[in-house]
Amino acid sequence: MSRYEEGIKLIEERCGNGKDNIISLSTIAMEPNADGKPRPYVRDVDAYYEDGVFYVTTWAKSTKMQQIAQNKEVAFAVCFEWFSGNGIGENLGWVLDPKNAELRTKLRKAFAKWYDHANNEQNENCIILAIRITRGTVIKDHGAVRYNMDFVNKVETEEGKVR
Repeated sequence: MSRYEEGIKLIEERCGNGKDNIISLSTIAMEPNADGKPRPYVRDVDAYYEDGVFYVTTWAKSTKMQQIAQNKEVAFAVCFEWFSGNGIGENLGWVLDPKNAELRTKLRKAFAKWYDHANNEQNENCIILAIRITRGTVIKDHGAVRYNMDFVNKVETEEGKVR
């Protein structure tokens, strides 16, 4: 098993299997700071993980979706799981769109405790956000083992350089 595969296995164990993960999701604000530089914007969201993608139910007109429409690059950190990285945000559309049926079923199961309370599926602005991971770092044993992973090329990297 390659180190990339070891890292993926660790991520699956921590975040997969239908788990409701709390992730801190960072986007770039639409308005710059006083110096004209981009400002980060972060919030915690519930996310379902599967095959290198986090899925979030959200509101199409939310600040995060407006920001992602302008800049699809996002950053994330899975709370208390020692896994963080970058990805591309993509609006998959209305949760009740037939193309989202299988994924919607998985999300309803993962988020069963609060899904109906927080989401109005009858409103077409109730959407699914996909966060397609491009790079990530997963740590175990309090930093003794570190996997720097390129999800696009499916390899482990060393300080940004592909091995």
